[in-house]
Amino acid sequence: MDKIGIFYGSTTGNTRDVTRILYEALGKNQAEMHDIRETTALDMAAYEKIIFAVSTWGTGDLQDDWEEFFPNLNSIDFTGKTVAIMALGDQHNYPDTFVNCMLLLAEKATERGGRIVGETSTEGYEFSASMAVRNKKFLGLVIDEDNQANMTTARIHDWVQAIKKAFQ
Repeated sequence: MDKIGIFYGSTTGNTRDVTRILYEALGKNQAEMHDIRETTALDMAAYEKIIFAVSTWGTGDLQDDWEEFFPNLNSIDFTGKTVAIMALGDQHNYPDTFVNCMLLLAEKATERGGRIVGETSTEGYEFSASMAVRNKKFLGLVIDEDNQANMTTARIHDWVQAIKKAFQ
């Protein structure tokens, strides 16, 4: 299995810390972590297996470093690439726009030829609306460090088993 490129952006450190848990769960010899603010389009394009790790801000916006990097996705050909997305959000304070940012990245990757994997169930979350839900599933892994931090590690480990199969 080729290495998985994990690209994260973090303002408060939560996404970085959760991404480290993901990185360790995947296995350090299976993945490489990249801070999106220090990443180029060429860095990302070098991977066939990619994980976007992002947090949601305001009413579903991308984290600032991801917002700045986002136009660079237009220069990456995702054809033949497999992409999974992990998004952090706050379901209690933003129940109407919970992890909406996930959709922006999923749409861009598929528009550029990529295949999205790693859907997860919406069960166990309390929110009223999310643009990141299709057929009662999130487009990727959803983490709520503000309200369900005690579930983060288990959710990551379960997701890793699913995406490892999808990345083969």
